[in-house]
Amino acid sequence: MLSETKSRLAGKKIIHKADSRGHFDYGWLKTYHTFSFSNYYDPERVNFGMLRVLNDDYIQGGQGFGTHPHNDMEIVTIPLEGALAHKDSTGGEGVIYPDEIQVMSAGTGILHSEFNHLSDGDSKLLQLWIFPDQKGHKPRYDQKFFDSEERKNKFQFIVTPEKKEGNLWLNQDAYLSLTDLENNNSLDYKIHTKGNGVYLFLIEGEISVGNEILSKRDGMGIWETDKFTLAANSDSKILSIEVPMK
Repeated sequence: MLSETKSRLAGKKIIHKADSRGHFDYGWLKTYHTFSFSNYYDPERVNFGMLRVLNDDYIQGGQGFGTHPHNDMEIVTIPLEGALAHKDSTGGEGVIYPDEIQVMSAGTGILHSEFNHLSDGDSKLLQLWIFPDQKGHKPRYDQKFFDSEERKNKFQFIVTPEKKEGNLWLNQDAYLSLTDLENNNSLDYKIHTKGNGVYLFLIEGEISVGNEILSKRDGMGIWETDKFTLAANSDSKILSIEVPMK
């Protein structure tokens, strides 16, 4: 369910401040949940359209998630610091570092594990779960490096629906981008598919969207609009997640 508010921004919006997220400290894992997940449940924050999970994880050196199952979910992992080791039942295996992105289609069922590849020092990552366009896809794994220079003051699309060689894609009409927006710069985001919405997650910095100001780790959903403008009030790192709303 989405609570609606009004502003000069065209369309509808919802704001999730960083300190309103679900938070748990398990010692080896410190985690923040934008949407209901595991021990955190809020009936007003179950999903944003097809975006089901947005977790902000800090994993201690040598620690991680043992082998566990998933099915019928598109999973994207974005390392922010450190290194993350992955292994799954499709034969996918590797280590991902900042500027690398991992996608995994759980489909009919997959087993995987994720561990901090560092023996000491935290690894920090964002993990997203997006509902697929239909159930029963073949499980798969992929990862790719993205040059950070290619996202300075522009949208660098890291995951799209386009199923082509060398491209990270999802079984959904979803577009994920990273942007390093320098202070006093602005960008117009144009919706790819009519009816889609965009969830913005501010990794670092401060930006203005309409008359709303987002700070580090704040989130904002925008829908029922064709475009909107991001303006940087300081050097900022932004994750944009465009998904169908139903």
